[in-house]
Amino acid sequence: MIRREKDIKQEIMYGEREIEAGSLICFPNPNIDRDYEISIDFPEFTCKCPFSGYPDFATLRIKYQPKTKVLELKAIKLYLNSFREKKISHEEVTNKIIDDFVEVCAPRWIQLEADFNPRGNVHTVIRVCHGKRNNLELIL
Repeated sequence: MIRREKDIKQEIMYGEREIEAGSLICFPNPNIDRDYEISIDFPEFTCKCPFSGYPDFATLRIKYQPKTKVLELKAIKLYLNSFREKKISHEEVTNKIIDDFVEVCAPRWIQLEADFNPRGNVHTVIRVCHGKRNNLELIL
């Protein structure tokens, strides 16, 4: 069977199906008795401006200290990719993401920095936090 270009364009691709079906999931913290911090960078975040419909691009930097649960990385990737076609402001999307993370994994502390690429000569960085950070004596 030969697939035509028109048929391929209308077909839902496997990545689109995974993003649509994706949800945030967690697994048990493997060391609940130790304070530690997890850092995740997501350099290809996109959503759309709710006023113009133009795409907005950002690097998301997530830092958190887990309590009883740890966020699963592929689930985070699929969840964040689900915003690609949503019309949502920088402020709203940043707060929604942290609210959803808190609801699912209830970390001791979490911070999200959304560093949006400049558009129209305006550079926006939004930082939101939840919980109380334990100071870690890390020597790097």
